[in-house]
Amino acid sequence: MKIKLHHVNICSRNVPALDEFYRSVLDLEPEPGLTATRNMAQGYAAEVAFVTDGRTQFHLATTDLDIGFRTNQAINPLERGHIAFRTDDIEAFKRRLEEKGIPYSDYGTWAMNGWHQIFFHDPEGTVIEVHQDMNQS
Repeated sequence: MKIKLHHVNICSRNVPALDEFYRSVLDLEPEPGLTATRNMAQGYAAEVAFVTDGRTQFHLATTDLDIGFRTNQAINPLERGHIAFRTDDIEAFKRRLEEKGIPYSDYGTWAMNGWHQIFFHDPEGTVIEVHQDMNQS
């Protein structure tokens, strides 16, 4: 099982201003193609900007304090944002968390078509995402 840093999600009530900040101050560029990957019908339809430094993506998303309630999940990845990692074996990673007694919320392919996403907390309460792109499996 391989795991690598994939993106950092930062939540805001003003995504256009945040997008402008990261693009003009840090010279990040738009990340082409991700908007088409979004699962707007069943997932998260709020505004998101996708930018990158050429290696790591930044997902600048609208804060949504109620997403956990609407999805019946204990962890809300869009309250304060999260750090995301990609794996090539989501089932093996879930077993690892279970073996370590770490509870997680399994969102399935909720927000991005083909991305099976799970969310859990680190010891300090930071939300961590691990996902597998099922289209690449």
